[in-house]
Amino acid sequence: MRRIARLARVGPGDRVVEIGAGLGSLTLALCETGAAVMAVEIDRHLLPALREVVEPAGASVVHGDALTLDWAALLGPPPATPGAGRGWILVANLPYNVATPLVADLLDQVPAIVRMLVLVQREVGERLAAKVGDPGYGAVSVKVDYWARAQLSGRVPASVFVPEPAVASVLVALERRPEPVVDPAQVAPDELFALVRAGFAQRRKMLRRALSGLVEAGDFVCAGVRPEARAEELDVAAWGALATCVQRPRDQSA
Repeated sequence: MRRIARLARVGPGDRVVEIGAGLGSLTLALCETGAAVMAVEIDRHLLPALREVVEPAGASVVHGDALTLDWAALLGPPPATPGAGRGWILVANLPYNVATPLVADLLDQVPAIVRMLVLVQREVGERLAAKVGDPGYGAVSVKVDYWARAQLSGRVPASVFVPEPAVASVLVALERRPEPVVDPAQVAPDELFALVRAGFAQRRKMLRRALSGLVEAGDFVCAGVRPEARAEELDVAAWGALATCVQRPRDQSA
């Protein structure tokens, strides 16, 4: 837990939100750094023990489901630009079944969180941090890269957990970009990611087939994307160029 707190690069003056605090072992390690810590826990049966452990150390405890919390009300407005101070840092050991949708939702909807360090299942972490050419590269990798810079920060063996799971874990660090890679004024994120999901839904097919009915021949020319390419060959900028061309009037994209 202290290793995670150290890798999170938090200290006095930082505001940290932890999801899935459990019985507070990571919470205490984060409090030791001098950061202000808010611990979120969904299990009401754990709350009395959690509060008893972490509130004397200075942490605050919030009962709620991280997937449905009103994060804007809880964390307040985001900083003027990521990294400009007073943003929140998420540090969490995330349950395997919610890690991917939760990270994606927080990137999409909670700009007050400017950095993350999450402990997740190895395969999940590799997908979150994957780049073009990596085996785990997929639609969620494109979404992460759109919003943030991500990298694997360490491996955690199953033996440190009780009970011991059947999978290994990794730490993934994410730092929100000052601006998304693709200008939202050119193409809305929802439209961009709908196209990305469609491409990766049939990732073994060439894009001209996987995106048939969504992308016309002239759109590929406009974006400088080969129609023979497959989804896994396009980085987020290429996906953005293709989505931007799809949104243009057809007489301008030919």
